[in-house]
Amino acid sequence: MTPPPAVRPRARLWLVRHAQPVVAAGTCYGALDVPADAAATQVAAQRLAQALPAGAAAHYSTLQRCELLALATKALQPNLTIHPDTRLREMNFGAWEGHAWDSIGQSAIDAWTADFALHRPGGGDNLATLLARVAAALSDARQQAQGGNDVVWFTHAGVARCVAWLLAHGDGCMPGADEWPLAAPAWGAWELHDLA
Repeated sequence: MTPPPAVRPRARLWLVRHAQPVVAAGTCYGALDVPADAAATQVAAQRLAQALPAGAAAHYSTLQRCELLALATKALQPNLTIHPDTRLREMNFGAWEGHAWDSIGQSAIDAWTADFALHRPGGGDNLATLLARVAAALSDARQQAQGGNDVVWFTHAGVARCVAWLLAHGDGCMPGADEWPLAAPAWGAWELHDLA
């Protein structure tokens, strides 16, 4: 009797959110390149470096709050390979960037939520564009995972929510504002998804 084939563990996607940014509470800062708190970044890197499996390949948003965490993690786990990936950047809110959410005005927010996937808040990105670039990065991550190694993204809450939407609904399905996932990793924390 032949033994059953060995079951290879599924490769996973690690969605790692940057540490708390150095920005006033209530500020819109999607594509605004604000730094993250240096001490919190180091604490997050230490926790992550201890948790990551050997052989993982990492990609990071080119906004400094993610790049700093990727570099700090690599310093603690030198065998980690890291690569910049602009597709992992947060949504760009155009003219809203750097302004307090309270100052943007309810009518502008309402216009966005009424056409949630296609409206360009502040004249920046729309959600459909963000979903498309995250879907392309997710497709590449699945290809990378064919070798059995985990894939790590140093990224943002908006990208993590896109992944949750795409895994639940697939590419091409556009959400309404009331359907959009609100959960995301805490600052400096991560969540895992199977890359089946």
